[in-house]
Amino acid sequence: MTLIHVLQQSPMLLVAIAALLGLMVGSFLNVVIHRVPKIMERQWRAEYAEMNGQETPPTERFNLAVPRSKCPACGHSIAALENIPLVSYLMLGGKCSACKTGISPRYPIVEALTGALSGYIAWRFGLSLVTLGALLFTWSMFALAFIDLDTFYLPDDITLPLLWAGLLFNLGGVFTDLQSAVIGAIGGYLALWSVFWIFKLATGKEGMGYGDFKLLAAIGAWLGWQMLPQVILLSSLVGAVIGILLIVLARHGRNVPIPFGPYLAVAGLIALLYGEAINKHYLALF
Repeated sequence: MTLIHVLQQSPMLLVAIAALLGLMVGSFLNVVIHRVPKIMERQWRAEYAEMNGQETPPTERFNLAVPRSKCPACGHSIAALENIPLVSYLMLGGKCSACKTGISPRYPIVEALTGALSGYIAWRFGLSLVTLGALLFTWSMFALAFIDLDTFYLPDDITLPLLWAGLLFNLGGVFTDLQSAVIGAIGGYLALWSVFWIFKLATGKEGMGYGDFKLLAAIGAWLGWQMLPQVILLSSLVGAVIGILLIVLARHGRNVPIPFGPYLAVAGLIALLYGEAINKHYLALF
């Protein structure tokens, strides 16, 4: 009996494997969230120096694999046993083993959320291409949301491959037909692009970044143009509620910008999991 047959006959084993894989991916996403902005900054500095005829000072090799993760407070290299998703954080009591400086709880939160949602996706969609695509989409949404929270930037290195991956999956109609995916990509970009320019012409200010256009285009490429109104509405509602709460409870200044990418990511995940049911319920009202 092959592994595929075993997983088809044991749904809970599939869920457990997906959740465990999600935990490991969540640990890797923490590295992506932390390092991708730094890698991009180094590239920008190198390009700026080259454009101005300056020599780029030599720096140590820095990518997603090198150097090893270290404690930002004391420089202690994180050993393999200290890097087990969730388990290591609990065993260390949330502190560095060397200097006892507190470790940000966001690391285990990202791991736990990624693991839990990965398991849920496997339970919901079973052993299928839909599950594989949904996992890739979900992991990308997590990375983009947290990078945007930290830097107010949605890197092209993630949004553009995500867009092409959505079109590739939908060549076979995994989530929607190819025509809907292409229209979704175009419509997603143009929808926020139009809002951007209307707002800029009316106020003289930029209300969002170009990365938001690309993220919505990627969501459209995965889920089709039919989901775009729902994603835009949900992201706007979530953003409005959280924005009001930040102003009221956290005394967040009204002029302080709030990244829109996380709200698009949350709305995209809701549409992925429940979009068809929401659309059917909405259309039934009419």
